[in-house]
Amino acid sequence: ERCEACAGSSDRILSPRALLGRAFSGVLAARAVAWLLLWGAAGLACLPVTAFDTSGTHAGIRATCSEIILRQEVLKDGFHRELLIKVKFGESIEDLQTCRLLLRQYIPTGLFVDPYELASLQERNITEAMMVSENFNIEAPNYLSKESEVLIYVRQDSQCIDCFQAFLPVHYRYHRPHSKDGETFIVVNNPELLMYCDQEFPILKCWAQSEVTAACALNSKDICQWNNMKYKSVYKNVTLQAPVGLTIHTSLVCSVTLLITILCSTLILVAVFKYGHFSL
Repeated sequence: ERCEACAGSSDRILSPRALLGRAFSGVLAARAVAWLLLWGAAGLACLPVTAFDTSGTHAGIRATCSEIILRQEVLKDGFHRELLIKVKFGESIEDLQTCRLLLRQYIPTGLFVDPYELASLQERNITEAMMVSENFNIEAPNYLSKESEVLIYVRQDSQCIDCFQAFLPVHYRYHRPHSKDGETFIVVNNPELLMYCDQEFPILKCWAQSEVTAACALNSKDICQWNNMKYKSVYKNVTLQAPVGLTIHTSLVCSVTLLITILCSTLILVAVFKYGHFSL
């Protein structure tokens, strides 16, 4: 019986050599796990920062670039206004003497630019701008007109060493009368800023978005590849408030206009017959 008990317990009792083997294999497994952990930590430490955040490189490059700031505002009151656009660079103007600026301004349907006025301003060397849109009608009301495009060649500001400025005269179009509110709002978006330089500058690599083909100068036939520049605007856009007529006044306005027309025509005829000299 004692022998049978010993034989039955021999499955559970291990020999000293077996115990030593198991302990040795456990030590090897622990060492292997430790080496794997150390290797993984070393690998993570050796990885570059860009492996975790690739956008940091572009942000770091642009952080060293000076900003381009554009400010657009409206001058004067009434139906005849002026858009004043100023561009300020963070770099010295000495580095930008070989560069030229061009604004592509889109005029909404509620406004118009007189091309004859632009020609007159150009002759007097006040501003350099040209209409791009064809079949342009300055007499059309806003609901019959289309958005127009104007190119403005920007000049250096004499009062600011790092600034350029340009102005553009704009005029209100006639609007449909409203039933309730006697005013309407016209939104003028910020222009596109185009830049052309004879040599490479860091600011071109920082903020250039695309290339645009346009004339190198106002009266030049040469074509240049301008860089469409990204900038920071002081205002998102400019909003103008324009007065409009009310529909309830339609009959009154028509009646008064007709009476005044008849009265003036009658006075003119009386003056002609009274003071005119007729020869038969």
